[in-house]
Amino acid sequence: MLIVQTLRLALIVVFVASSLTACSNSSAGKSASKSEHPTRVPPAVAQASGSIYLYGEAHGVAKILDKEYKLWSQYYHNEGMRHLFVELSYFTAEYLNIWMQSDNDDILEEIYDDWEGTLIHNPHTKEFYKKIKDNCPETIFHGTDVGHQYDTTGRRFLSYLTANDLGGSEKYTLTMEAIQQGQVYYRNDNGVYRENKMTENFIREFEKLGNESVMGIYGSAHTGLDELDLGTQSIPCMANQLQENYGDNIYSENLSWMSKDIEPSRVDYITLHGKEYKASYFGKQDLTGFKDYAYREFWRLEDAYDDVKRLPLVDNYLPYDNYPMLIKTGQVFVINSTKTDGSVNRDYYLSNGQLLEGVNSTQQFTAD
Repeated sequence: MLIVQTLRLALIVVFVASSLTACSNSSAGKSASKSEHPTRVPPAVAQASGSIYLYGEAHGVAKILDKEYKLWSQYYHNEGMRHLFVELSYFTAEYLNIWMQSDNDDILEEIYDDWEGTLIHNPHTKEFYKKIKDNCPETIFHGTDVGHQYDTTGRRFLSYLTANDLGGSEKYTLTMEAIQQGQVYYRNDNGVYRENKMTENFIREFEKLGNESVMGIYGSAHTGLDELDLGTQSIPCMANQLQENYGDNIYSENLSWMSKDIEPSRVDYITLHGKEYKASYFGKQDLTGFKDYAYREFWRLEDAYDDVKRLPLVDNYLPYDNYPMLIKTGQVFVINSTKTDGSVNRDYYLSNGQLLEGVNSTQQFTAD
C-alpha cells in the first residue's frame, strides 16, 4: 500500500507544530545527548487532592483564547479557583504574578517583546492576559515549562529578585533551575527531556496546593490523556504521565480544532468531468523547506461527492491534520501544489471515512 508521499507525511508535523510549543530562544542548538534523554518521569507519591482541568490549544488563536478566558472566568467566579497553570517558564509566570499586582502594564509589555518570533507574540495573547488581570485579579499563574527566553525574561527576573534581596529565595533557586532546563533543552533540541521536565515541574507546583483545584492551558500535544510525546512517540506526554499520578482527578479537553473552524476566504468555480462546481477556497500553505515546492492551496468542491465517489481511487491518503479547515465525511477537495519552478500539480481527494493507522484521512481519486 502506498501510504503518504514523503512531502505530505512530513507536513503533518508542520501543521500540528503550533500545538506543540509557543516558545523559542535565539541561543538554541541542535546536538543530541543520550544522557539527557530520560524515558519518563517516575510516578510520584501524590499528596495533592484537588482536580486538574487541562485544555489543549493551538497557540495564539483568538477564538481559542476567548474560550479559555471564558472557562477560566467560570472556574474563578463559580468554583473559587485561583491557580492557572500555563505553558510558560517558571520565571515568566512569576513575573506575570508581579504584573498582576502592579498599576501598569510595563512588565507585560517586556514579556510580550521577549516572545517575538513565537506563536504567542500576537495581540490576542496580550489581550487574554489583560482580561484576566481586569476581571480575575486574584489569579496566580504557575509556569511549568522549561526556561524559554532564559537570556531575556529569565535574566531580567533574576535581576529583579536580586534587587529585592531575594537572591537566596526559593524563587531564585527555581528560576535558576528553569534557566538550566531551557539551556539543556535548546542545546540538544530534546523534546523528550522537555516533556519530562514539564511533568516534573507541574507535579512540583501542584503538590504545593493541597486540595486546591487548578486549570491548565497547554499545547494540545501535551494534553492527551492517552497520547505519547509528539516528537518521538517514545514516552507518555505530560497529561498522560500526570494521569498516572492523579488518576480520575485529571480531566482534559482538546480545543485545538477551533483553529480550523473557519469560513472560506472566497468562492471560485472549478470544472471536473465537464461539470462546474462552486469551490470554497481556504488559503495557501507555505512549503518552504520542502524540496522543489513553494506552497499549496486548498479548495472544497461543494455538492460534488455523489458525482465523484465512484471514480477510481488511488491508494494514497492525506490525513485531516494537513488541511487548514475542518473535514467531514462526504466532501471533495482540490489541492494545487506549486513548485519552485512555477509548475503546478493538482490532486483530488474525498473524505470517505478512511482511517490511516487510526488517523482520519482523505483518499486520492483519479479525475482524468
